[in-house]
Amino acid sequence: MITKDFVVSLGYVLKNAQGEELDRADATSPLSYLHGYKQIIPGLETELEGLSVGDKKDVVIQPENAYGDVNPELRLKLSRSQFPPDMEIKPGQQFEANSGDKHQVFTVIEIEGEDVKVDGNHPLAGQVLSFSIEVLNVREATEEEKTHGHSHDGDGHHH
Repeated sequence: MITKDFVVSLGYVLKNAQGEELDRADATSPLSYLHGYKQIIPGLETELEGLSVGDKKDVVIQPENAYGDVNPELRLKLSRSQFPPDMEIKPGQQFEANSGDKHQVFTVIEIEGEDVKVDGNHPLAGQVLSFSIEVLNVREATEEEKTHGHSHDGDGHHH
């Protein structure tokens, strides 16, 4: 059963409120995570608690239990001169900015002349997420995994 200190492998299809598929994982490349360590969004972790291998479940997760609401302060207008001159900037591009000790990933939304509009919100912020999940595997975590706070399965496909 899924409970703290167990490594869980999931297959899932993630859709937004409009029913568009955003992401998926299956048995060939499942999402593996260590349960109880906040590695996945809290709403999904709560819903998975107590499930067993073979269980399937459809869950709808509100923004506050997923990637949070959209923070308007993270929508900024920068000047082209704030970027390295040789850096190509195009919509959809992501870059990291450090503010103090915080690591923030920004996505370029649009470019108008010298103005570069960027958004530091998670792409799924403010969205209601709909997961169709299937529990593929559950096993006890190794001591090393518990110490590190994450699963060592697979390719480290994280959300």
